[in-house]
Amino acid sequence: MTVSTRHQQCVALPPLGLEGILGLPAGNAHGLILFAHGSGSSRLSPRNTYVAEALGKAGFATLLFDLLSDEETDDRANVFDIPLLAERLVAATEWARADPVTGALPVSYFGASTGAAAALAAAARLRNAITAIVSRGGRPDLAGEALSRVEAPTLLIVGGEDGDVLALNRAARARMTCRCELKVVPGATHLFEEPGALEQVTALARAWFLEYSDAAV
Repeated sequence: MTVSTRHQQCVALPPLGLEGILGLPAGNAHGLILFAHGSGSSRLSPRNTYVAEALGKAGFATLLFDLLSDEETDDRANVFDIPLLAERLVAATEWARADPVTGALPVSYFGASTGAAAALAAAARLRNAITAIVSRGGRPDLAGEALSRVEAPTLLIVGGEDGDVLALNRAARARMTCRCELKVVPGATHLFEEPGALEQVTALARAWFLEYSDAAV
């Protein structure tokens, strides 16, 4: 895929016309990364936006989008409904694969918090259609039995001071049969708000996606 200029465009994703932001890099794209945000967040998440912009500079197309409508978000049960969120992510993936601009690109997922569980559950359904997964402060344990069916190489990134989530990630990694690595960012808490923490997340994610997206081309 060749894109002459780096730009962003608003898109509407099935099944409800949910809003998304598709970022296209200048030149050849390594792949397309779909972002699955966590509970209480949206396509405008400042942390995911930061990571997406950095990955865009590294030559990736990115898609940040809402997993739920405003009305659905008002019901907190939907925010933790991993099968529903995974279904929305699968629908967005199928949309991207059918789109003439992004259809030929290897597809990867970047998930945060509950969005990481949705990414893993969606990848378990799509099997080898997903190139790689990165989880930032995620809750992979919420993917349940889907963990053992994930085939995409998965990187779990957790803050060193995020003790409970770190323990859950270690337990989830033990249940996965694909290549799965756990990277701990020293001194970082759940949201990686400490100086330099999010930069470390971005560097780890960029290296992981580059390794597998380039191999998939």
